[in-house]
Amino acid sequence: MAVPVVTFSDDQAEAWDRATEVLASAGVDLVNDALTPRDDSATGLLAVIGKAGSGKTLLLARLAGDLLAAGVEIVSGDWEGRRRRDRRTLAILAPTNKAASVLRNRGVPATTIHRILYTPVYDPEYEKIAAWLAGQGERPTVEGLTDAALDRAHAFFQTHKSIPGALAVAGLRGSDFITGWKRRDEPLDIGFVDESSMLDTRQFDDLREIFPTLILFGDPAQLAPVNNSGAMVFETLPEANRIELHRVHRQAGDSPILDLAHALSDPDLDFEQFERMIEQAARDDPRVEIAGRVDAELMARSPVLVWRNATRIRLINAFRTAYDAPPDGLLPGEPLICDGIELPLKHRKKRLDLEARGLIKGAQVIWLGPGRRPGFSRLHVIGTEDPRLSAASIIKIEMPGEEEPFIPFAANMGAAFLHGAAVTIHKAQGSQWPAVQVFAPDLYAAARAGRVEAGQPLWKRLAYVAITRAEERLIWVTRYRLARPRSPLDIADLPVPQTALSLTPAEL
Repeated sequence: MAVPVVTFSDDQAEAWDRATEVLASAGVDLVNDALTPRDDSATGLLAVIGKAGSGKTLLLARLAGDLLAAGVEIVSGDWEGRRRRDRRTLAILAPTNKAASVLRNRGVPATTIHRILYTPVYDPEYEKIAAWLAGQGERPTVEGLTDAALDRAHAFFQTHKSIPGALAVAGLRGSDFITGWKRRDEPLDIGFVDESSMLDTRQFDDLREIFPTLILFGDPAQLAPVNNSGAMVFETLPEANRIELHRVHRQAGDSPILDLAHALSDPDLDFEQFERMIEQAARDDPRVEIAGRVDAELMARSPVLVWRNATRIRLINAFRTAYDAPPDGLLPGEPLICDGIELPLKHRKKRLDLEARGLIKGAQVIWLGPGRRPGFSRLHVIGTEDPRLSAASIIKIEMPGEEEPFIPFAANMGAAFLHGAAVTIHKAQGSQWPAVQVFAPDLYAAARAGRVEAGQPLWKRLAYVAITRAEERLIWVTRYRLARPRSPLDIADLPVPQTALSLTPAEL
């Protein structure tokens, strides 16, 4: 990755200094470009926190680039190679596939926390190829693979730095070279975690076990995990382990979306005043829009964000009606949200296979069509490097006023899904889309309810998270109406994977 050339603000410079002190205590001296062998007894912990636009991601990218330039190696979830005493490593993590893909789109080689907690077990014969590609072994001779196939793998790896991708280009499937997954039993080195406001206590404890040196990057204005009693893990750290970025760095062309987000910090601002600010922003800048209807076509790839589950279910069913979706099935192109893996303990290996492919709770998925076996679905997992797979599916579509969901696809066990045309703002954390629809009547209901979370009105925290999911365009929807789509739903817009990698253990 290229090291970004930037001029730090005073608070960013202070955060960089604090981070380099933590790294230096672990034997990685960025000031003098000096590395010493890892000392497992040396530990360090720092949380860099700040609101949207304060430069957290820029700082993360700069630190990561400086570490690579100093000789620290990136560890991904693909393959790690042999451990060396003098080897220093960095893993850049995010809680979800979508959050990791946001970093990758900015040139930061990120992976998910799950892909670091669980590591692939390679077939010894094909692991020789991985070692050669990573510069840790001689060019191997492997039965069944030609020199031309190895050359293709090598050329691919030089550009993409993906071991599974290179092996796939050589003509191998994931089930050929990955024999299973195991829980990591040895610690790593340095870990950076983006979107750390999404971490729950258990995930944080797991990361502390694996990374002696850990730096968190998070937004204190977002919503805390539901099972964390309203607190974010970095809020529980001692003052000495936290540093906050206060200055807001404007995006190119000045961002009205960030202006609106930071206006919510005014304690005297009420919901009606905020809506008037949105109306003014919409008059002044095309990146903010007021809409009287939800756009069904946009819902197919960018879910409308709501507060209440009843609203979510109602909008999902309006979306399916608008597209004439069959009452007993799905249309190719319908969006889904992974709701977890429903497998008994004896199928732990299969669970890990599915989760390693990106089917973790909250993952965004597009339904491509039925699989070859009953109950299976062909899926496109948003934000993953190899998005296409087939998996046993339990798809649940909730209906207004009905206690039991409609289930168009139901394997005996496998990955469970809810419809994804609308999601709660809580579930949207960590994700961003070019254009985002925020359902304002739900935020008005939250304001009328008068609820407070962590000392701030709930509607403000909801509004902050919702509008900062928008990368380029914010659409503030004011009515319970849906604009019918202009064309049928399809999958032609989805990117075709660069490789044909497919882990067949997903077919339970």
